[in-house]
Amino acid sequence: MHGPAGTRRAGTVQRGKAFVVKASAHTKRLLAINNYFYRRGGAEAIFLEHMQLFSEIGWEVIPFAMQHPDNDASPWSEHFVSEIEYGRESSLLTKVAQAGKIIYSFEAQRSIEALIGQARPDIAHAHNVYHHLSPSIFATLKKAGIPTVMTVHDLKLACPAYKMLVDGHVCEECRGGRVYNVVRHRCIKGSLALSGLVFLETIVHRGLGLYRNKVDRFVVPSRFYREKLIEWGWPAEQLVYIPNFVDTQEFATGWNEGDYFVFAGRLAPEKGLVTLIRAAALAKQRLVIAGTGPDEAMLKALVAELGADVMFAGYVSGENLRRLIGEAKALVLPSEWYENAPVSILEAYALGRPVIGAAIGGIPEMIREGETGMTAIAGDADDLARAIAVMAGLTPAARSRMGMNGRDWIARDFSAAAYRDRMAGLYATLGVS
Repeated sequence: MHGPAGTRRAGTVQRGKAFVVKASAHTKRLLAINNYFYRRGGAEAIFLEHMQLFSEIGWEVIPFAMQHPDNDASPWSEHFVSEIEYGRESSLLTKVAQAGKIIYSFEAQRSIEALIGQARPDIAHAHNVYHHLSPSIFATLKKAGIPTVMTVHDLKLACPAYKMLVDGHVCEECRGGRVYNVVRHRCIKGSLALSGLVFLETIVHRGLGLYRNKVDRFVVPSRFYREKLIEWGWPAEQLVYIPNFVDTQEFATGWNEGDYFVFAGRLAPEKGLVTLIRAAALAKQRLVIAGTGPDEAMLKALVAELGADVMFAGYVSGENLRRLIGEAKALVLPSEWYENAPVSILEAYALGRPVIGAAIGGIPEMIREGETGMTAIAGDADDLARAIAVMAGLTPAARSRMGMNGRDWIARDFSAAAYRDRMAGLYATLGVS
């Protein structure tokens, strides 16, 4: 349950801010790389938990990120690159310098080279590096002979604009190298200048092979993303499916069910909230929407127009978000874009709640139809209303069984231990064991 301006993940636990353990002669070193070193969103949560999991089994874990006032403390922060926040007002000269860093950051290369010189890692694992660190670091790691892995949190490897989405509709027009479409459609915030910059970034990165030739393996959290990248020309052997995870022991169950369905996330066009509100009205079911975002005013106007029974809860986080989901009849994920592997589904199951999800992207592979939840056609209000009505027609005990089936499933296949074992197995194939 997260979004840049919406809600935070319900189940994230801050286990501690010090991730580095004292090294011995045989301690393995993991260089963990991400733009931000604090819990900003779902990718950062996975990044930090990944560090913690390997620290707990005796690895020395060294972070590399951008300097930021919200960062966790780290003895390695002197090696972090200088802060960039693109939304801030700045001079033309600063904007030009930042544009250069988006494409290729020499500062990040120098910083990571110095870090490697001080504490040579056995393996490097990157998460999000776009725009702030830039994939220039992969050339440095390759030159140093350090095996490098990257987790694919979005579709940037294929789509210059991350989402394969144009004007609220799925778009695959850049397939086959036709990346000029990012400019034609002004995919980046409707701006010709920003879209042109991202077009140039894509051309440079592909020309230098910064991802394809410098990164040894890509971890893909959904089977759908793996297959989509293969469709777009990525070698199957370079893409390894390792799903996201949650620790079910951190989540309570046995909630007193309320009389509502819930959505939690960013209120943005690709989330399918217009479809969800229309479906809730058709099914005559109460809906609670938790989160904020650019579509909030429009969605409230739609609710008023339809006379739907919808409550906007605003920004909700932590225990309040857990309770909101835990007491719902089901979590609804009506997305209309290629979702990857939403941790929100795993967290709903961990809370013992079933899930209704749109049959798009990686969502269907995370729902066992009729056993842990239900799916509906993406963008189809009538079909979503059908699924909501069927779920509402079950007994509370039947919905609880669905949720607990989901919890049992993820405790086996989507656990932190399973994630760490799969990741350690991948590292072993690259000579680190």
